[in-house]
Amino acid sequence: MLSVGQSARISRSYTRENLAAYASLSGASAESVPEPLIAALFSYLLGVELPGSGTNYLKQDLAFKAPAPLDTELEAKVEITRLRPEKHLVDLWASCTAPDGTVICEGRSLVKARDVAGAFKD
Repeated sequence: MLSVGQSARISRSYTRENLAAYASLSGASAESVPEPLIAALFSYLLGVELPGSGTNYLKQDLAFKAPAPLDTELEAKVEITRLRPEKHLVDLWASCTAPDGTVICEGRSLVKARDVAGAFKD
């Protein structure tokens, strides 16, 4: 059952090889970790960890505040800030930080989930 304050996190570092693979797929080159790769960490957390399977991604608003350095363990986290069981909605705060506490990005995610306070059943 989901609850306000519940969170999930993942740590990941990116290498020059990761950037080269990203560039070959997207055509874009970068010196720091590209924003879409960081946003993908949140997609993973929301779809696999919290709320998890059956989650429908409705909206994400991220503010990127600092470049994400290569070969640095970044931590992405999502935390439930509000549950709206009558609409099956979950509001979450998303943030990504470097080990020294630098905020790489932060913002709000809105998803439709299968089990909002036990309200949504198939």
